[in-house]
Amino acid sequence: MENKPHAFWAGLFTIGLLVVIGLVVFFFSFDRTVRVPYDLISHSNVTGLSPDAAVRYRGLDVGSVQSIKFDPKRPGQIVIRILVDQKAPMTHSTFGTLALQGVTGIAFVQLDDSGRDPAPLHSSAQNVAQLPLHPSLLDQLQRRGDALLRKLDNIADDVDALLSDKNRQQMMAAVTSLQQAADSANTLARQLQPTTSRLPGAVSELQRTLNSTNQLIQNVNRPDGPFQTNLNKAGTAAAQAGAALQSMDESIQDLSARLGYDTLPRVNSLTDDVRSAMRSVDRAAGTFSTSPRSVLFGGAPQPAPGPGEAGFAWPAAGGSK
Repeated sequence: MENKPHAFWAGLFTIGLLVVIGLVVFFFSFDRTVRVPYDLISHSNVTGLSPDAAVRYRGLDVGSVQSIKFDPKRPGQIVIRILVDQKAPMTHSTFGTLALQGVTGIAFVQLDDSGRDPAPLHSSAQNVAQLPLHPSLLDQLQRRGDALLRKLDNIADDVDALLSDKNRQQMMAAVTSLQQAADSANTLARQLQPTTSRLPGAVSELQRTLNSTNQLIQNVNRPDGPFQTNLNKAGTAAAQAGAALQSMDESIQDLSARLGYDTLPRVNSLTDDVRSAMRSVDRAAGTFSTSPRSVLFGGAPQPAPGPGEAGFAWPAAGGSK
């Protein structure tokens, strides 16, 4: 009888311990995050995506996929119901894409925002907001696969044309020409080697010449140097010559003044005397020419008075014939 109560209490303790462990596990594993439903609208494949797949906003876990189903109103359109943490910054410019987890082929939803419309996008169980699901990189590659293949074909044709026999011969000829040019350059370098070996001496001579020129310029610029001394002497001589020229100019002005105020009046007076004497000689010659007797006997007739002289009278009007 004693073993039965002991077994009963041991079984009861075990059951209670299991219940406590279950409650603890449930308490710590229960997700108390408030999640908001959103619908992702997809027009492309959703390969690898399954319910309970992760939903990440720029790499951060913000929720999970609840369901994946076709849109009964629009054939070919897929509606993906996701549950997102209400603290996630969902806006009108938020969109989703499918991304793969490594090389496993399992896809998850990657949310991102273009920033065009920062207004918050509100959603609820009664009015679920919709988000666009953009094609993934793999879908874009599949859509552009035909174009990429055609471009690869064109590139292959161009490579084949480039590697034709004629082009290979031309490329070999170009390589040969380059080799000949390189050999010519090496030959020229060997010929120029003696000249280049003399360049350090020429540079040294040029440096000495520059130093001499610099010293000459310094001597020229020295205030007590011969160049400045000669310039000062030349300036003094020029100043003396200027003073001499100024003195000569003053002498010429004095001589001109004397000629104008002293000599010229005398010359004019002498000229008037000579002119008066010439008139007297001219009258004497005229008198001798008209009346030679008057020279011997005198009494030469006096000429008639002219206008302005005493005894002049204007002739009568009409005159005598």
